[in-house]
Amino acid sequence: MPLTEPYDDRLPPEGRAAAARDEGVVGGPAGSDEAVTPADVGAETATDAADPAADGGGAPEPEPVLPEPVRQRIVTLTAAVLPGLPADEVPVPLRRVAKFAPNRRARLGAPAIAAQLTADPLFRQRVSARVLTDAGDLGAAVVEGTAPAAADPVEVAALAYLARPRGWRDLIEASGAAVRAEADSAVVAELVREAEQRATRAEHDRAVARVEAEKLRDELARVREELGQQREEARQLARTLRETQARERRANELLATERGRAARATADAEAELRRVRARLAEAEAAAGAARSSAKEARSIDDARLWLLLETISQASVGLRRELALDPVDTLPADFVAEAFADQPGTATGAATRARDTDDPARLDQLLALPRAHLVVDGYNVTKRGFGEMSLEQQRKRLITGLGGIAAQTGDEVTVVFDGAERIPGLPPTPRGVRVLFSRKGETADDLIRRLVRAEPPGRPVVVISSDREVADGVRRHGAYPLGADSLLRRLARS
Repeated sequence: MPLTEPYDDRLPPEGRAAAARDEGVVGGPAGSDEAVTPADVGAETATDAADPAADGGGAPEPEPVLPEPVRQRIVTLTAAVLPGLPADEVPVPLRRVAKFAPNRRARLGAPAIAAQLTADPLFRQRVSARVLTDAGDLGAAVVEGTAPAAADPVEVAALAYLARPRGWRDLIEASGAAVRAEADSAVVAELVREAEQRATRAEHDRAVARVEAEKLRDELARVREELGQQREEARQLARTLRETQARERRANELLATERGRAARATADAEAELRRVRARLAEAEAAAGAARSSAKEARSIDDARLWLLLETISQASVGLRRELALDPVDTLPADFVAEAFADQPGTATGAATRARDTDDPARLDQLLALPRAHLVVDGYNVTKRGFGEMSLEQQRKRLITGLGGIAAQTGDEVTVVFDGAERIPGLPPTPRGVRVLFSRKGETADDLIRRLVRAEPPGRPVVVISSDREVADGVRRHGAYPLGADSLLRRLARS
């Protein structure tokens, strides 16, 4: 409930005096031997409250309209003394507000404090007793009804509202007038300050305008000077244009002369071109005749060559019939494989005798020869190239790589491993690769030499082994030995 609502003094003067006696003595002005008690304040307040009835009115006068600064000061004073009151003297709605922090008590509890000050005269009297005690001389002066002229009118009005001595409404009215006068003075001062600021800005604008005018005059002078320069340049350009037009006319005349000369040269060139084309046609006719003659000669040579090849072919057929040679299904290495392997494998291919080197390019050259046979010393190659693997992984990797070579070249490929019997766990043999294991009591080197001796003289056989003894042995039988590195590089390239 706001402080501006009608005041309801529900306690009789005797009750208020008793309440004031319960509060104790409120000290008077500093340096005075007299003391102002809450009973005196209650008596004066009761007297002041009884004035409207004495004047003939039966109802209490309404609460005065408080200026906003006065209302805020009353709430602030009440919030300051609220924690100091005994718990039973604090109204129930304000007991929770009394526990707030000082900076939040007046801000958050303002509505409840204003409502209790208006509705509860006894609470207001208890608050006024403590506030007057804290105010000292100013509080005593307000209770007496006389306020110092130098005192803050807002503070005087707040104390008068709480204490309510005789003439307290006049003090509040005087405070409102003082507050309004201060507000009017502040408005007038603000208007004067704004007027001075406008005058200052106007003076500044005039100074700026003068500076801008000087700049514009300087700019106008510069523009006029540039205009004069532009006019002079325009006259020079006009003179240059006339001279250029004269040179252009002379150039057009020279161009017409040169065009006539070019037309005559073009006619001469076209006549010469026609003569050259005629000679070219004659040369093409002669070349056509020459090509016809060469074609006939080449046809005669082709007929002679065909007759020669046919004669050779008929001779070879007759020789085969004379020798009674039948086509064969097995190769020489197949016979050796049947004797030294559990599962014979057949693969056709070609290989070339390699040179004793580790160059994979030479291996490629030898594998390009017709009907070549590639024989590989298995463990000699795997232990040199990927010895960190297990034997099973070594065999699998080598056989897989040789399958790729056989598929690329179409050569016959045989790989030989040491072993008394066929080792289980072998991968499927790729097409074109033959896998052999040496018998008990015989090494892979011996088996390689038997394979080389089984081949007919003249067939290119390439043996891959870094064993010097194997290389020397197969070389004596006409094979081409190559080091293991040549095959490893060839496999890495694949």
